[in-house]
Amino acid sequence: QVQFVEYGGGLIQPGGSLRLSCAASETTSSFIGMGWYRQVPGKERELVAAVTNFGTMEFADSVKGRVSISRDNAKNTVDLQMNSLRPEDTGVYYCNTYPSVQHWGQGTRVTVSL
Repeated sequence: QVQFVEYGGGLIQPGGSLRLSCAASETTSSFIGMGWYRQVPGKERELVAAVTNFGTMEFADSVKGRVSISRDNAKNTVDLQMNSLRPEDTGVYYCNTYPSVQHWGQGTRVTVSL
């Protein structure tokens, strides 16, 4: 089964930017889409952004205008560029296929705080 390794998280001040990257263990071109998901303690994991092979994208309302997603099927990677970060963006970020998901990776933690 495909495995994902996410990295790029860290502690960032409000208003800052981060670029998260994800590497898949096998080709991702066979999947309809790839997405980034976020989990906050006490809440269900939610979709942050997704991009399909057709070029369509989906974004959570809370991140629209601040986030972009890109995938490189040749490299089996998917990146999430986050700008104008807010404290409520804090969480553990995971990449996975979209709309159905595979086994979850370890994720990368993003903390937005002064």
